[in-house]
Amino acid sequence: MALMTISDEHEDEGKPAHPFSMLSPDCVLDALDSVGLSGDGRLLALNSYENRVYQVGIEDAKPLVVKFYRPQRWSDAAILEEHAFVAELVEREIPVVPALALAQGATLHQYLGFRFAVFPKHGGRAPELEDYAVLEWTGRFIGRIHAIGALHTFAERPSLNRQTFGIDPRDYLLNNGFIPPPLLAAYSSVINQALDGVQRCYERAGQVSELRLHGDCHAGNILWTDAGPHFVDFDDSRMGPAVQDLWMMLSGERSDMVRQLGAILAGYEDFCDFDPRQLYLVEAMRTLRLIHYSAWLARRWDDPAFPTAFPWFNTERYWQDRILELREQVAAMDEAPLWPA
Repeated sequence: MALMTISDEHEDEGKPAHPFSMLSPDCVLDALDSVGLSGDGRLLALNSYENRVYQVGIEDAKPLVVKFYRPQRWSDAAILEEHAFVAELVEREIPVVPALALAQGATLHQYLGFRFAVFPKHGGRAPELEDYAVLEWTGRFIGRIHAIGALHTFAERPSLNRQTFGIDPRDYLLNNGFIPPPLLAAYSSVINQALDGVQRCYERAGQVSELRLHGDCHAGNILWTDAGPHFVDFDDSRMGPAVQDLWMMLSGERSDMVRQLGAILAGYEDFCDFDPRQLYLVEAMRTLRLIHYSAWLARRWDDPAFPTAFPWFNTERYWQDRILELREQVAAMDEAPLWPA
């Protein structure tokens, strides 16, 4: 008997069906068959909300991973630009997971209106980021990624900056009725203070260069093996300052983060120079990510998977917590940067 573990996505009566509601197990298997891959019926839904990602058993072969891209998020050209960047890293023997070239050598495919790509399955465990040797090792590979990322620029993918991750998300939240009326004045005030703080951080940093980034380089997108790290999921890859791929490795008290940063940069600078002025942007990048995350949830709220997975979103308590969080970030952005020891 085939094992199907894709959860059903029910729509409220009277509401139009979300596109992903049509992505049945049969559709997944038929899409693979359209590019010459015969699934054996074993489907395992992986932890992804932005897209839909499944591990698929393949007849007489190792399992593969298939990603169905969220409609209307990226253009075909932007997806192919990501694939080309990852392929460029593979050519330089950097441990990343590329989209497979299948039918007619293509990496992006279409079936019944869905765009999808197929990837090799790579195992691994979460990196032990409390180990400074692991941090240095990880830093070396991020440095190698950035050395290649700096060679060219993205033409189709946007930059990560105050406008795209701060102002645009703020405007979406405020203009679409997501903030409870009793909290609207407080939230509007603090998010504007936070964006002013981001601007001051950029002014202190001065002119910093942008390069092609992983874009979402946290521990969940690093698979660790005895051979070291493998970097996965370049779906959020875009132009931005190098520090964006470094700060999410940091955690704990300020003294802890200083030592962690020192270990990361010790490896990073073996392969890529790091402009220390970018350290003025660490808390600015954190602030922008927090704002963008709330807007991301809001923009996806019509996807039935989101209210199920994030039931706490858009409650009054949620926005109260965001107000306190942004107030803390306003103070953090005025502190001295994390200079490594």
